[in-house]
Amino acid sequence: MTHPDRSELPTSAGIIRLLSERTINRIAAGEVVERPASAVKELVENAIDAGATSVDVVMREGGRALIQVKDDGCGMSPDELELSVERHATSKLSDEDLVNIGSLGFRGEALASIGAVSHLSVTSRAYGADEAWMVRVDGGLKSEIMPAALSAGTVIEVRDLFYATPARLKFLKTNRTEYGQASDIMKRLAMAHPEVAFTLSDGDRTTFRAPHMGTLAGDARLERLGAILGREFRDNALEIDAEREGLRLTGFAGLPTYNRGNAMQQYLFVNGRPVKDKLLTGAVRGAYQDYLARDRHPALALFLDVPASFVDVNVHPAKAEVRFKDAGLVRGLIVSSLRHALAAAGHRASTTVADAALGALKPQTGTPAMPWTRTTEGRPTLPSGFQDVVNQIYAPDQPGFNQPGSNQSGFGEGEQMSFETRGEMAAPSARPIEAPAPTQADTDYPLGTARGQVHATYIVSQTTDGLVIVDQHAAHERLVYERMKKQIAATDVARQALLLPEVVELEEAPAERLVKRAEELASLGLIVEPFGEGAVMVREVPAMLGKLDVKGLVRDLADEITELDEALSLKEKLEDVCGTMACHGSVRAGRRLTVEEMNALLREMEETPHSGQCNHGRPTYVELKLADIEKLFGRR
Repeated sequence: MTHPDRSELPTSAGIIRLLSERTINRIAAGEVVERPASAVKELVENAIDAGATSVDVVMREGGRALIQVKDDGCGMSPDELELSVERHATSKLSDEDLVNIGSLGFRGEALASIGAVSHLSVTSRAYGADEAWMVRVDGGLKSEIMPAALSAGTVIEVRDLFYATPARLKFLKTNRTEYGQASDIMKRLAMAHPEVAFTLSDGDRTTFRAPHMGTLAGDARLERLGAILGREFRDNALEIDAEREGLRLTGFAGLPTYNRGNAMQQYLFVNGRPVKDKLLTGAVRGAYQDYLARDRHPALALFLDVPASFVDVNVHPAKAEVRFKDAGLVRGLIVSSLRHALAAAGHRASTTVADAALGALKPQTGTPAMPWTRTTEGRPTLPSGFQDVVNQIYAPDQPGFNQPGSNQSGFGEGEQMSFETRGEMAAPSARPIEAPAPTQADTDYPLGTARGQVHATYIVSQTTDGLVIVDQHAAHERLVYERMKKQIAATDVARQALLLPEVVELEEAPAERLVKRAEELASLGLIVEPFGEGAVMVREVPAMLGKLDVKGLVRDLADEITELDEALSLKEKLEDVCGTMACHGSVRAGRRLTVEEMNALLREMEETPHSGQCNHGRPTYVELKLADIEKLFGRR
C-alpha cells in the first residue's frame, strides 16, 4: 500500500490544530444567527429574561444596517457586562444543572456570536447603580469597558450584520422579507408575554405595537392575541384550560367555521417559549378532523406549562424545537382539550359568517345613493324632484295602493299581499307559515322560532334581537352524523371478515408500529396481525367501507402512525362513510317542512354539539342582528 506524499495533500488536510477563538465564534454565529430575525429573537429573549416590562426594537434595511434593542430590565454591572460578550457566559444556567432551565436564553452564545460577525455595542445600567457602562465588539475583537450615558436597563446595537462573513449576506432575502421574519418573531414573543410591552420600528415608523396587558390572566392574554391576530380571532376564540399529570394547557382556539387555508395561524408555546413542532400539527389535525375539510386549518394559540425536567429545550441551536419526555401525554392533552372546548361550544358559529352575509347584502360599489334627507321629526324624506317621481309611481289610481298616508301598510284595506299570488312582486318559492306572532318566550331560544321557509331549503327564524337563516339540509345532516358517531362509539364498528386475508408488505419499523396499535385499530374495525418481518396480515375490515383498497389503507395508516402517532386515515374513511350516509338520510333541500318540523330541527341543533357547522367547516346557519339589518336599510 502506497501512502500519498504529504506535499501532494491540500494545505488544510492532514494537520490537526485548534481553531482560533474568532473562527470558533463565527462558526457558532452560523448556527445561532442565521438571519437578522435570529439576532432579534436572541436579544429580545434576553431582555424578557432580564425582567423588562418594555422592549423596543428598531431595524434598518431589514436588519443589515442596524438592529437596536432597548429594554428597561435589571441591567448589568461593569463586571457582568464584560463577561456578557464572552462565549458560554450566562447568568441563567448553573454549572451542574442542565435540566431545570427556566429562562428563554441560556446558552450564553448570542452576544459573542453576534459580535463575531458585526459591530456590536452593549450599554447597560444595573438597577440602583449610579452610572452606565458600555462594551464594544467588532468582528470578534472586544474593547475595554467604558462609561456611558443611560437612564436604566440595556441598549444593544448591532451594526453591519455579517460584514465579517460576507458570504452570509448573499443568502439574505429582501429587506422587506427579513423585516417580516423579525416581525413574526416579535408577535410570537408578544403572544407569550402580555405583561411586556413591545414595539418594532423600521426607523421611520412603528409597524408593530403591543401595549402592556397586565397579568397573564385569560382576559389579558386574549386581548393580546386579539391585538395581534385580529378582532375576528378574539370574537371567535374558545378558551382552553386543562391539566393532566402535572401538565397544564391554556390558550384559545378558533371555532371550526373560523378557519384558514394554511396553518400559519397555529402557535404553540412551551413554558413561555415559542416553538414549532410537528406534534402540534398532528394534534390539531386530530382534534379538528371531524369539523374541517383536509385543506382547511383552524387558528389557535396554545400555551403548555410543564416541569422543566419533562422537556428538553436544548435540541436546537436556536431553541425553536423541543423534545418531550412523554410526547403521547402531551398530544393526548392537546387533542382532548380542543375536543372538549369544541363540544362545549355547542351550535355556536363564528361571527365572520354574519359579517360575510352582511357584506354580500350591501350595495355594489358605484351604485348611486338615494339623496335622503330627514324632517324635523327625524323621518326620512326625498327632495321635491324625486318626490314628484314617487307621487307619479304611487298615484291614487294605482291598484292595490291608497293615497299616501291613508294606510301605513301601503296596501288597500282588505288587500293583504300574498307572496303566492302577486307574481313578480313576490319572492319565488318563498313560503310563509301560518303561525301566531312570536312571544317573548318563543324568541328566547338561541336560534329563535321558525317564521318561514324560503325556496324549500332555508328556514327563517326570529330571535329576540334579530333573525337566523338555517340551511335545513346541512343542519340536519350534521345532526344525523352526530347520532351515528354516538352509535359507533357505543357499539364499536361492525367488521367484515375477508374471504382471503390480505398480506401487506412494509418496512420493518412501520410494520412494528402498526402491530403495536392493533388494539386501537380493532376498535375501528380493522384486524391486523404480524406476518413475519416487515409485513402484516389483515383479516377483517370495517363493514361500512364496502369494497376497499386494503393495501393502500394499511400503508397510509403506517405512514400516519410514524409521523403523527395516530391512525387518522381509517377514522377519516369511517367518518366519510358516516357523512355520506348522513347526507342521504337527512332532510333534503327542496322539501317543505311544517312549523313543528322546523322548530324541532332548531331545538335539536341547540342541544347538539358542533351543529353550527357541517362536516367540512361550512356554517349551517347565519345569524343577523337587528341592528345590522337596520343599518342595511339606513335606519341607523
